[in-house]
Amino acid sequence: MKKLTLSIILLACTCLITWAQTSGNTPLDGVVKKLDQAKTVADYQSLEKTFVQIGNAAKTDWLPYYYAAFCNAKTGFLLQDDGEKIEPFSVKGEAQIKKSESLADKADKKALAEIYVVQSMIYRTKVFINPMTMGREFGTLSDQFLKKAQALDPENPRGMYVQAWTKFYTPKLWGGDKGLAKELAGKVSQQLSNVVFSTAPHWGKAESDALLK
Repeated sequence: MKKLTLSIILLACTCLITWAQTSGNTPLDGVVKKLDQAKTVADYQSLEKTFVQIGNAAKTDWLPYYYAAFCNAKTGFLLQDDGEKIEPFSVKGEAQIKKSESLADKADKKALAEIYVVQSMIYRTKVFINPMTMGREFGTLSDQFLKKAQALDPENPRGMYVQAWTKFYTPKLWGGDKGLAKELAGKVSQQLSNVVFSTAPHWGKAESDALLK
């Protein structure tokens, strides 16, 4: 009887997993939909924990760790005026994005470009911690990873957004250009205006629209 009950449970679990895979109603699918609506530090940190859990269960998928790192990057950007709070998130984000890279197919240029964009953002959050002491090292790293991303996928809209953000907030004396920033942001916004939902990275429109205001 116990064996029969266990067999029924295993069969039910198998059917549930198969249904989730074929219907697209996967755990990652639901959490990415929530991510699309996230706005606050609390939102991003709650989702980050869920992405880590999914990643730990999936083991071989680069996307959950990518999204966990992205949540920590977004947290850092939201806290950029309160640098002393950022370090734990930047540390976690750096480890997560490196984990994501280790799982990605090294021949998949588009996936690697997405990863390097978020890695660029993570290093930018380290600049926010203390621009005077950390700006040169991590600002340079941030720029290097953005260039790596753009070399792999020049039309990646998220890479263009990060470039736009950097140009917008960098002083003109150091290479900032608000006009170019808005031009890039406008291109991203247009490119993502009819984006179809998937678990693949598709963020960037809301962020670019914010630069255009």
